[in-house]
Amino acid sequence: MRRTVLTLASAASSLAVLAGPAFAHVGAGHADGFAAGLAHPFLGLDHPIAMAAVGVWSATAAPCRPWAAPAAFVGMMIAGAALSFAGIGLPAVEGMVALSVLAVGLMIVAGAGLPAVAGVGLAGIFAVFHGHAHASEASGAALAYVAGFTLSTAALHGLGVGIGLKLARSPLARAGLGILVAGSGAALVFGG
Repeated sequence: MRRTVLTLASAASSLAVLAGPAFAHVGAGHADGFAAGLAHPFLGLDHPIAMAAVGVWSATAAPCRPWAAPAAFVGMMIAGAALSFAGIGLPAVEGMVALSVLAVGLMIVAGAGLPAVAGVGLAGIFAVFHGHAHASEASGAALAYVAGFTLSTAALHGLGVGIGLKLARSPLARAGLGILVAGSGAALVFGG
């Protein structure tokens, strides 16, 4: 057991050293139209990790309703985009996006120890910041852009749910993945 913990800690540390700040927002590329929105979640390390991790957490913490957190996340992400389109600013958007990766990693480690309602609520709060960040950079065909990144987000959640349902039977594997995600989040939060 001690060797497994050391291996996981080494892997998380290595990933934290390799990771950089979240570059998926604020002027990162072309933000106009459906195709740009569809590609956007793959332009920075924070997106694929956070989106898949929400699905993993939801499937491991609530295997009878694995789509609860992903559905809430998508809905609240759209609400965050609406706030941006309405001209309502949010503080520390990039920091909250990066913090979401750390928090969801810790949620995966905690597994079923965190009440599902609390986890879904926390994921929803972070989703508002993700949606706001996306919409803040949209130009031109902004609604098509939002539709594209919403579809990609749902696909990444689906990937996470599939992984999570497999990990639900293995607390050690779940904890290991959670540590890797949290390590990546720590690198995003503190590394940039």
